[in-house]
Amino acid sequence: MDLLERFDFHLSPRTKKFMVGAAAATAGGVVLSAAAVGLAVSALLRNRRGFSLAGKVVFITGGSRGLGLAMAEEFARRRAKVAICARDAEELVRARQCIERETQVTVSTFVCDVSNRAQVENTVRQVQEQFGAIDVLVNNAGVTSVGPVENQTIADFEETMQVNFWSQVYATLAALPEMRRRGEARIVNITSIGGKVSMPHMLPYCCSKFAAVAFSEGLRAELAHTGVKVVTVAPGLMRTGSHINADFKGKHSQEFTWFSLSGTNPIMSISVSRAARQIADATVRGRAELIITWQAELLARIHGIAPGLTTELLGLVSRTLPSAGESGEKRKGHESENVVTKSPLTALGQMAARRYNQTPA
Repeated sequence: MDLLERFDFHLSPRTKKFMVGAAAATAGGVVLSAAAVGLAVSALLRNRRGFSLAGKVVFITGGSRGLGLAMAEEFARRRAKVAICARDAEELVRARQCIERETQVTVSTFVCDVSNRAQVENTVRQVQEQFGAIDVLVNNAGVTSVGPVENQTIADFEETMQVNFWSQVYATLAALPEMRRRGEARIVNITSIGGKVSMPHMLPYCCSKFAAVAFSEGLRAELAHTGVKVVTVAPGLMRTGSHINADFKGKHSQEFTWFSLSGTNPIMSISVSRAARQIADATVRGRAELIITWQAELLARIHGIAPGLTTELLGLVSRTLPSAGESGEKRKGHESENVVTKSPLTALGQMAARRYNQTPA
């Protein structure tokens, strides 16, 4: 009788039963752990293989200018079939010419007011009928409203919510049933760092973007096991040229000055073409979240750790911004130009506006 047999011989039946149970539990734990590791490795390999954009149908709302146009070009360079929509037919013609000139890829265009549910649903249906499916839906359409809260109205909040939030809901719910049936797709929701940290003088905009972030993150969780991956994109400042088409209230020229200086300088902002590449990469990987620019990511992290302190600091920033104006009139950025906004200080923003179809015809 060897040592192990002698040891076993002297154990009580109760102890033996306990040890057998413990051994079984340990073995079961090892099996479960191995299974978990196997699943993790499998998921990692799937992510590495990625989601090829070649031949995929990409539908981008608000794709006629700015970030939407830059993304359309980037997806086209990756051999995707691209469809874009916007409200302005002439703007869409210029966008299509621009995309085809830059990429030698034909793009389909659709006139659609994304704040109108019926138009959005009809456009999604048209894209599906033309291409057979939508593999990637990019909810990009949006408006930017700038000005102190004293000059904002209920209508300003409603309009911004309609375009920035409800358009994403309309397009997503219209495209989702077919995406779920096929079991592999991407929904890319363009939100903003303003959807994580609310900025002074941008309340309607930030409210709409907070709602968009909530919709996007919750939707990803619900679709986790369907093969449809939802990517939440929260850009910081980008040189899209969109500052000239943003809406300004209050002291228009002063509001436009701080906004354009912030969003067009290379220290605080990123080129829109670089942002578009990051978004396309995140789409392929199916990332949960992409925050664009290190400044935006730093701000989001600080706010997550110390929201009260962040709000107090933003309160100090607010004191440096223009006071409320007497007029409640809304003006576009290009209607609020001044010597500073036309100076070399905003040269990169002016170049982006011309390159990405922002300049009014």
